[in-house]
Amino acid sequence: MSQKEDESSPQATVEKPDPVKVTLADDDREDQQLFQEALDKTGTNAQLTVVNNGQELVNSLKDPEQEKPDIIFLDINMPLKDGKQALKEIKKDEELKEIPTVVLSTSGSATDVKETFESGASAYVKKPSSFGSLILILKKVFFFHWAGKLLKPIWDRFFISEKNI
Repeated sequence: MSQKEDESSPQATVEKPDPVKVTLADDDREDQQLFQEALDKTGTNAQLTVVNNGQELVNSLKDPEQEKPDIIFLDINMPLKDGKQALKEIKKDEELKEIPTVVLSTSGSATDVKETFESGASAYVKKPSSFGSLILILKKVFFFHWAGKLLKPIWDRFFISEKNI
């Protein structure tokens, strides 16, 4: 096949879209690994950055040398600065507040859900008990992200768990 024919083939003109830049803030190494594996299984072209606590997250977001993520997944219970504190700081910052921020926690407490909604989180995901459910939940969150539904969250779709996927 000539070079000209190769360049005109449909495969030659298809460009792979830029990966979705995902930041996960979670101090649990096993949860970090499970998240990475589930993210890979969603089929999403994603580039994952992991930070271990809320302070590290805020520092990386405010670092002008670091590229801003397209979406943040944020655990609540972390050392140094917990997820709720980090969320409030992110949503008060003019340069960061528009980044969709999804709380990802073992807690299903109504108080935690309400507080994070009021603080500006885009969604609240209760960590599922099965790997398959985590994959489905991530697919749902990315569907919401691509559909723009995380930009102005509504209460009826805010809480996501195994029971409502």
